[in-house]
Amino acid sequence: MGNTLYRKKQPKTYPLVSIISVNYNHSEVTCELIRSLNEITYPNIEIIVVDNNSPDDDPSIIKRKYPNVVLIQNPINYGFAAGNNYGLMAAHGDYIMLLNNDTEVDKGFLEPLIEKLEKNPGIGAVSPKIRFFHTPDTIQYAGYTPINYVTMRNFAIGYKEIDKGQYDNDRQTAYGHGAAMVVPMRVVKEIGLMSYIFFLYYEEADWCARISKAGYEIHYVHNSLVYHKESISTGKLSTLKIYYLNRNRIVFMRRNLHGKTFIFGILYQLFVAIPKNAGKYLIRGKLNLFHAYYRAIGWHIKNLFSEEVHENPTL
Repeated sequence: MGNTLYRKKQPKTYPLVSIISVNYNHSEVTCELIRSLNEITYPNIEIIVVDNNSPDDDPSIIKRKYPNVVLIQNPINYGFAAGNNYGLMAAHGDYIMLLNNDTEVDKGFLEPLIEKLEKNPGIGAVSPKIRFFHTPDTIQYAGYTPINYVTMRNFAIGYKEIDKGQYDNDRQTAYGHGAAMVVPMRVVKEIGLMSYIFFLYYEEADWCARISKAGYEIHYVHNSLVYHKESISTGKLSTLKIYYLNRNRIVFMRRNLHGKTFIFGILYQLFVAIPKNAGKYLIRGKLNLFHAYYRAIGWHIKNLFSEEVHENPTL
């Protein structure tokens, strides 16, 4: 043998992944997610469910069915961003995954995400391919285009396309998807938690913007697959959704846009986008939806100089 050394192959390691999901009034749906997570091949996870004081639900069913799940029951509805933050504060993982409760996962979905992050410490967040649960051959997300800072619009790549393998390559993307996103815990400790100001919608876009500003890349991982049932909690045209989408679009602008870009963007929102969309509901006689737009504007008038808009809570 001489000086020849026979090196044993190092065993594969599986860093602990804390999977966080927020529940509100849909414990049975959350249990369906947990059932799918219990069938995955990745061997080292903890599941944290944060219930936001569901008024029409009994979240204790989650703990009864799945006693190993960490169940946090908030005394009030703190919103999606804060609910995830409570989960983040309870997490022990090297990586944390935000995973909507209205999703189910492919058995091998987690390994490609963690492998991507382990191989490249310059990546600060990854999201899988997401398909629609009820039309499982149809893509919801295969990456995002950058936000146009005047119109404040961007697009999910592959949205509503039949998956024929056309997005079967990993790529850097502008934003991860809030329904399924993995972030290293070290990055969370560096950039902080989600801003509590959002409550619902735009919180993950803002978080991704902060991850990017800190110098990290965000990637779409093609060979990880999650199925999304989408919009179970808020409805497609609810006043809640319209109010928070429009309020938080401007919150995002106030936090991330500056100078002429901010001026052009805010003028477009106030004098083009919002009047146009609100006017459609007024013409159709949907006054509750019309008022939701202008309550969103009213919030910003009341909170014009609020320091809370710009706060970033730390872990």
